[in-house]
Amino acid sequence: MGFWTLFEVASMPILQVLIIGSVGAFLATGYCNILPADARKSVNKIVFVAFTPSLMFAGLAQTVTLQDMISWWFMPVNIGLTFLFGGILGWLVVKILKPKQHLEGLIMATCSSGNLGNLLLIVIPAICEEDGSPFGDHASCGASGLSYASLSTALGGIFIWTYTYQLIRSSVTKYYAIQDVKDVIKVPNKELDANKETHLLKGEDQEHGTSSFPPSNSTGEDVEKQVIVSQESAGSLEDGKESFWARVAGIAGQMMKELLSPPTLGAILGFVFGAVPWLKNFLTGDEAPLRVVQDSVKLLANGTIPCITLILGGNLTRGLRSSGIKPSIIIAVICVRYFILPLIGIAVVKAASNLGFVLSDPLYLYVLMIQFTLPPAMNIGTMTELFNVGQEECSVLFLWTYLFAALALTVWSTIYMWLLS
Repeated sequence: MGFWTLFEVASMPILQVLIIGSVGAFLATGYCNILPADARKSVNKIVFVAFTPSLMFAGLAQTVTLQDMISWWFMPVNIGLTFLFGGILGWLVVKILKPKQHLEGLIMATCSSGNLGNLLLIVIPAICEEDGSPFGDHASCGASGLSYASLSTALGGIFIWTYTYQLIRSSVTKYYAIQDVKDVIKVPNKELDANKETHLLKGEDQEHGTSSFPPSNSTGEDVEKQVIVSQESAGSLEDGKESFWARVAGIAGQMMKELLSPPTLGAILGFVFGAVPWLKNFLTGDEAPLRVVQDSVKLLANGTIPCITLILGGNLTRGLRSSGIKPSIIIAVICVRYFILPLIGIAVVKAASNLGFVLSDPLYLYVLMIQFTLPPAMNIGTMTELFNVGQEECSVLFLWTYLFAALALTVWSTIYMWLLS
């Protein structure tokens, strides 16, 4: 199959996302104001609680088997490698460009955490529907593609709400600590009228070493270093008090919280019903007693992709506001996500294929490669709103990375299909 034919196949799903996303952006603007921020949050909750779990359950329960789950063992490894290499590259960007303190975690997160859920649920089935698709007939390709995308969504959610959440949280905590110290330094001296007794008392305190704040002539770097040292010392004291099992319990609690989220529960139930033959027949067979349940779930699932794409377009309008983020940072993130990571992805998947670690299914290999090419996860924006730091900078990064994603996904999808066909 020719390169330009594959380019046409790859471009159609991206054009669909652009068109529907543009409608969402227009509905979110002040000219229309049908989809303001509050409305987007409400629709997003419906998608999160009802639509996405239904899509995952319907696709997995009907197509996946126990043998499939065993043979897909490399996908969590592949997703972990996207976070590992992206995190290393993001760390290099931070060290080279030296952004503001509160943006360090955001930059590393946008470099390491891809949109492993929403976009794959849109792009993969759409590619299978194209007439020139190199992945076989529409029905089998669509069913397999939805299963791969659902598994990617479930695994990606776990990685994002553990690794990425802790990354942004630690950066924000450090930033707030530095700001608190700087605020204390800026407090004017109100003790001009203090008597000798007060000064004598303060002198005693200083002799005993009770002063905990840096001197007023400290520079910003000095303050930051002192905060880091104090945090490390405090952390070491806490580590001494906190037992190993308490830390394990905290991590396990975070994992359980993610596993109990509606999309992940939908994926887990879909795997269970798909892996157990009698449950699958009970739900999806020709004379299944619960066939009406499966059909109702499919009806709910049909609303997932349009709603997700409209919300995506609406959320990107926030990036039109001005922010303090430097253009060099935007360019660096784009280079990491759309130039360096895709090349790493080709090398990783090709090496895994040559070593016999992955299936020979071209669609499966394509999904593994495309996981290295996705724009940043939308959940990063939710985290910045949660910590109330870097919202505008995050919106600007999202605007530019998702605009470039239209071209990057089309080009790299074409290259991937050309390599695998």
